[in-house]
Amino acid sequence: MNNSDILFIYDAKLCNPNGDPDDENKPRMDYDTHRNLVSDVRLKRYIRDYLEGEGYEIFVTQVEGETVDATRRLKALFEKHKEKVDLGKLSKSDLDRLLDRLIDVRFFGATMPIKGKEGERGVSQAFTGPVQFNWGYSLNPVTICSSSSITSMFAGREAASEYGTFGKDWRVLYSFIAFHGIVSGKRAQKTRLSEADIRVLDNALLKAIPLQATTRSKIGQTPRLLLRIEYKDDITFLGDLRRYVEIKPNEGTREETLRDISDLKLKVKPLVDILEKNKDKIEKIYLWQHKDLSIQEGESFKALCEEKNLEDKVVDLPHSE
Repeated sequence: MNNSDILFIYDAKLCNPNGDPDDENKPRMDYDTHRNLVSDVRLKRYIRDYLEGEGYEIFVTQVEGETVDATRRLKALFEKHKEKVDLGKLSKSDLDRLLDRLIDVRFFGATMPIKGKEGERGVSQAFTGPVQFNWGYSLNPVTICSSSSITSMFAGREAASEYGTFGKDWRVLYSFIAFHGIVSGKRAQKTRLSEADIRVLDNALLKAIPLQATTRSKIGQTPRLLLRIEYKDDITFLGDLRRYVEIKPNEGTREETLRDISDLKLKVKPLVDILEKNKDKIEKIYLWQHKDLSIQEGESFKALCEEKNLEDKVVDLPHSE
């Protein structure tokens, strides 16, 4: 398995990409820079929910509709496959079977604290995930809509009674959110991550948000660009690719007044220049660009790569928009 750097960009319009439970569920913000923040946990949750919906087994999930500890989750998993194992003494073959079944552990790793039997100490199994993401942040300064109070009314126990709940409805006007991620070839060996798994990850990044962000506060989010740079070894990383891209508002529009994907172009030439400079270290450039995303320097990201004689390295990621 070789290393990869990932650049994943999506936008959010009139929704709440990632609420902060410690702040009235307002969208997470860096108030000094007015940048919208999204945790890696939020992105991973979208991916896990999508994979589970596609029939993959995952570790971080509920059992029969309940949130359970690692001991009960592992017990349920082995029972599902009609296997009797001692959770306190998992063998290498037991752990290999777990990894082969649990795609989210192969991706993101997991800590599995297992309770001991009465009078015995528990044990813990830990896997460091080869796929990791930084927190995402918006490339534009973001304005939060003034909250309106929302009310829900329910019938009470008495025939003529009712009760209600009140809350705040916080949303961003428009946020163009970028994530940087990595795939570590060395750590992939520890979780049995395969090339086929990476293709599943590419697909999940493009499909998870449109299919999972469908609640009242989350609808309005759309993938715009996915770039995965696969290197020729398990040593190379170029680092955070967000350093090499920026938003350019259309003429007559300011960054703080962006409201739609049609209001901006994405400047990516510095990124393409870095790829050209390091092309001898790059095996493949996996690329998907939304049809509504305009690139400042040309028609498409792919066209820019072709101008730099990188066309033999570019692989289009299939996706139905």
